[in-house]
Amino acid sequence: MLTVGTNAPNFKVKNHLGDWVQLSDFSGKKVILWFYPKADTPGCTAEGCGFRDRLDRFKEKNATVLGVSFDSVEENMAFVKKFGFQYPLLCDTERQIGVAYGACKSPTDENASRIGYIIDEGGKVAKAYPKVDARSFPETVLAEL
Repeated sequence: MLTVGTNAPNFKVKNHLGDWVQLSDFSGKKVILWFYPKADTPGCTAEGCGFRDRLDRFKEKNATVLGVSFDSVEENMAFVKKFGFQYPLLCDTERQIGVAYGACKSPTDENASRIGYIIDEGGKVAKAYPKVDARSFPETVLAEL
């Protein structure tokens, strides 16, 4: 896990639409970076829907929600369509973000750990969550913004 107060590593990966996304695209906003093991599985669905259902409240707090998994663009696109997510899911197929943020130990790990971060408007780690409960994490992180 990254230490609170350190610079959050920038990254460049494709989102569920196949568009390139970088952390620096969100400069000036808080970023909620939540890692999930596998698209369209029960815990990940509960967590994703929790963020979906609170998205307006995150926006009111100048926060962008970004989900990250090792799933492909196609898998994440199906996940978005099935559950109506209105925020980007990042497709970290090379495990670049996962390794940098401590969601996996190596690029050969099959799935990301269920962890999360709040990154502040200046790109620093404001809060790190080494283990999260899929059902309560969206509300927990919202309350801490």
